[in-house]
Amino acid sequence: MADANKLRVLVLNQISPLGLQRLPTALYEVGKDVAAPDAVLLRSADLHQAAIAPSVKAIARAGAGTNNIPVPAMSARGVPVFNAPGANANAVKELVIAGMLLAARNLPAALRFVEGLDPQAPDMDRKVEDGKKSFAGCELAGQTLGVIGLGKIGCLVADAAIRLGMDVLGHDPEITVDAAWSLPAQVRKAASVAEVLRGSDFVTLHVPLVAATRGLVGAANIGLMRKGAVLLNFSREGVVEDDAVLGALAAGTLGRYVCDFPSPAVHGKAGVIALPHLGASTREAEDNCAVMVADQLRDYLEHGNVSNAVNFPAVSMARDSAYRVAIANANVPNMLGQISTAMAKAGLNIHNMVNKSRGEMAYTLVDVDSPVGDAALDEIRAIQGVLSVRYLPG
Repeated sequence: MADANKLRVLVLNQISPLGLQRLPTALYEVGKDVAAPDAVLLRSADLHQAAIAPSVKAIARAGAGTNNIPVPAMSARGVPVFNAPGANANAVKELVIAGMLLAARNLPAALRFVEGLDPQAPDMDRKVEDGKKSFAGCELAGQTLGVIGLGKIGCLVADAAIRLGMDVLGHDPEITVDAAWSLPAQVRKAASVAEVLRGSDFVTLHVPLVAATRGLVGAANIGLMRKGAVLLNFSREGVVEDDAVLGALAAGTLGRYVCDFPSPAVHGKAGVIALPHLGASTREAEDNCAVMVADQLRDYLEHGNVSNAVNFPAVSMARDSAYRVAIANANVPNMLGQISTAMAKAGLNIHNMVNKSRGEMAYTLVDVDSPVGDAALDEIRAIQGVLSVRYLPG
């Protein structure tokens, strides 16, 4: 029987035990059959066609991308969607380096050649020596790597490439201050995607899949790449136009396409090295992602603080009072005034308040000096534009 005093978390995928341990059993009921959950914790489960219970106050994905979650619908309900940016960055970085080596040294074809040898044949050694000439490649040192997208992963890839002796050309028109500080000084800055494509022997993509990045490399610009160049896509399948890539490979203008998405369009095609979505598939990355989102989820459910939500502003306020109200609302004028008026009308003295906005969403934490009654909470909920109200007595 469910404990009404516990917060309930529905788990939809296999989540690292290290992450689940961050939700103590004294406070949380966690499982795959939890009814009326307060939150949903998942990895790859697709929620677009799922009935998300009205009780859900937050969704947390143990990974970076949130394409499997109906974020706009959750925003309209005042539900934050958390993710774990950077938690799997080292795992992806190492796979990108592996992808470059697979392409540069023709390793997939070489492995297939060796697998086809007959170990019982008396001339196996001669066949090896004769056959290896077909797989001669190039070294990474001295090559130019173009990095499009300089977030945590892009910065780590750039740094690793520099340590391997590569020249690195980077482009990200929306680079954050933190990422700029993390970027190695040796990275040459490119003004456009086109400049990166023209100037690189290897190009690796590290951008989210949004309207602006769909088909980022495609028919309109793939012809700018150097003859024989290698394109690596460990971001999202839709960032690259498959037909354009296959056409460039067939024409011999593109040397290799290395991706983490074995889609039907590219599966088995010459020049394609496709991996089965291994980017974050390490024990360490799964642990890091699970721990990160579990901590974020707990901080939100218990204290209303928000960090790494894809649809909410980052808001954190130390608790100076046992009585806290968390309010998500549309980012429109006079919301704070109406919220303050409703609290004053209820005789509540505001001890501390933080309000921040992000696009169309605003979020407010209010600590007051006395308990908040249902009537006051209902009055705040009735304000036009308020999406959700939670009372968090400490």
